[in-house]
Amino acid sequence: MLDRHYFLTSLPALGDLGTEAPMGLAELLEHLDGSWSRHELVSTIFLLVDLVHREGYLAGEVEEFDPAVLSVQQGYGEQPLPESLLEFMAPEESGQQSGILADRVWEAYFRLADARAKSLNSRFLAQWVPFEVSLRNALVTARAKRLGLEPANYIVARDLSTANEDFEPVLAEWASAPNPLVGQQVLLRFRWDWLSWHDAWYSFRDDELAAYACRLVLLQEWMRITTGGAKPAAAEAAAVNESTG
Repeated sequence: MLDRHYFLTSLPALGDLGTEAPMGLAELLEHLDGSWSRHELVSTIFLLVDLVHREGYLAGEVEEFDPAVLSVQQGYGEQPLPESLLEFMAPEESGQQSGILADRVWEAYFRLADARAKSLNSRFLAQWVPFEVSLRNALVTARAKRLGLEPANYIVARDLSTANEDFEPVLAEWASAPNPLVGQQVLLRFRWDWLSWHDAWYSFRDDELAAYACRLVLLQEWMRITTGGAKPAAAEAAAVNESTG
């Protein structure tokens, strides 16, 4: 296994949010092929990105994308999702609305990520999962209320959420954004700032690699929505479709 210090310092430096990412997600995963645990850690984070884009594609918001963890067929909904994810999906109940299927996928994802945080003994992942669960649930709650829907129908993995984050300021800024692009930028900045407090900087632990992976994702997402001409596809936005109900 590669020496942690050498491995981390050999990665290209990341700029500030808004700068170009120095490498792709799949490229980083290839770089990790020699270490199962590091590959598992980073692929858990990148799986969220693939699922966001997959949901956007299935909803007609994304024309095409290049998945990093899923196969191309899985990314486009042509093959079942990975068994590791399906194991955490609760059986579909009769009478469910069609939109609930997406929520079952997100419930499964967060439970898979939580399980991997424990198995990999990752302090960063153990903090990142509750943060992402709570932010996602806060956003779908705000969106559901705006649409006159019942928020409880769209909450996932409630027991994994955290009470240690104040989402009110970012929710207010997101809600007052003049368009979805600006709103998505608000969320990306918020996630970027959160990383500055949880990135294990200069610890030379694998958690520092996980934070690096998260920053790489945010850099790519920023460039994708601001220069790529793509509609901002976000799990929190897609989770409550305006046609639901």
